[in-house]
This record gives sequence, structure tokens and C-alpha cells, in this order.
Amino acid sequence: MDVIPAIDLLDGRCVRLYQGDYNQSQVFSDNPVEVAQQWVKQGAPRLHLVDLDGAKAGHPVNTQTIAAIVQAIDVPVQVGGGLRDRASVASLLDLGVRQVILGTVAVEQPDLVAQLCQEFPGKIVVGIDARDGKVATRGWLETSTVEAIALAQQMADVGVAAIIYTDIHRDGTLTGPNRDALRDLATAVTIPVIASGGMSSVSDLMSLLALEPLGVTGAIVGRALYTGDISLKEAVRAVGSGRWQDVPPNFGSSAFA
Repeated sequence: MDVIPAIDLLDGRCVRLYQGDYNQSQVFSDNPVEVAQQWVKQGAPRLHLVDLDGAKAGHPVNTQTIAAIVQAIDVPVQVGGGLRDRASVASLLDLGVRQVILGTVAVEQPDLVAQLCQEFPGKIVVGIDARDGKVATRGWLETSTVEAIALAQQMADVGVAAIIYTDIHRDGTLTGPNRDALRDLATAVTIPVIASGGMSSVSDLMSLLALEPLGVTGAIVGRALYTGDISLKEAVRAVGSGRWQDVPPNFGSSAFA
């Protein structure tokens, strides 16, 4: 299972939010490039970047910082936040980003997601961020009536490469992942699921190994890395980390293994 450090970008700095609240942000570094290099040095197989300004604005904002990170490291980068049209997706892929993460458009423009999956096979991931099982959109500022599992199944059908599932109530809280929700989601689809939100210890990561046979193939870790509650080196040793491989258009749950 991959352990994937998160770098959340707000005003060009590396921050963490509490339960997705922009008013409860904590700055961890003014130099996200150095942070990225630190995680790679400690064994990160890939990085998860979120453009928080972009998520709120509806278009990428921290593009220069993302480009600088991609150029400074030698592992793949996946990026989400504000990607709501083809041009935004293409521009990030042109920068060398390996996969882009779509959120709001999966709810509001599913046909666009299907088109992008056809044009950029293996490059499109959908982030499903849920409150009480319902999908949140627009930088978590709005909550839809769409059920997370129903959206995951719809996106799997149109050809997305993977689902990143975040329980917003757990995000940034260090209270552990929502294993029941992850189990239900992974059981409902046949594409890889990446867990996000609440990781507080290596034990939390190890507890997800029981879900790996169901398709939970990675875990994104944020605040716990920055506070020191999780050592990335220890986590990688504990749960294993396969190196990235390009994802073909059609594949099973072993694609991220």
C-alpha cells in the first residue's frame, strides 16, 4: 500500500485545514518545494497536492508552485483543486503532473469527466469528499445531495483511474480513517480506492491493510506527518510502498500496487 504525503497549498504556502474549514488553517511551511523534497527523501512514492485557492476560485491558482515542485522531485505528483474544465486539466498535465483529481465536475458535469477519461486515459482520478455520506463540492464549501457510493460507481463506469475518498469530518483531526465507509466504497467499485482523512498513526495505516484486498491501495497522510505523529520512513517500512507505474485505461485493483 502506498503512503502518500499531502501538500495543501494556500497563498503559496503549505497548510493544513481542520475539517476542510478555510478559517481553521495552520501554516506548516512557506516553502512547499522544500517540503516536497523532504517527503521524497524520506521515501514517498508520490505526492498529493491540493490547490486550496484553486478549489475555492474554480480554477488553478498555485500553478507556479505546482510546476516548481514537479521540476524539483523525481516521483509522480497528483494534483486536485479547481479543475473544472478541459483547459485546466490539460495545462497541469503539460506541466508534468502525472494525474489530475476532479471533484466538483464529477457531480456537476459527469459527461465532461467521461470525455476527459477518453482523451487522457489513466490520468483522471476523482476525489469524493463526503460529509455523512453525501458529496461535498466547491472546495468543501457546499454539500450536495449525491451519495458518495453512487457517484463512485458512476465514475468507475466512465473510466476514471481511481477514487480518492475523504471523510471531511475526519480530515485534519487525527482521529483515524473511516474504515467502514472505505470498506463500503471499495466493495462497490472495481477500481482502486485511496483513503484520505484522519490518519493519526502508523497503526491507522496498518489497519487499512485489511482493506487492501478490496481495492484500498493507498493512503494520503497530511497533518500527522507535519506534527510528527507519523514518521514517513516508518510508515513506508510498515505498510510497504510499490513504485508508481503508469496506469493503463483499463485495469484491476492492482494498478497502484
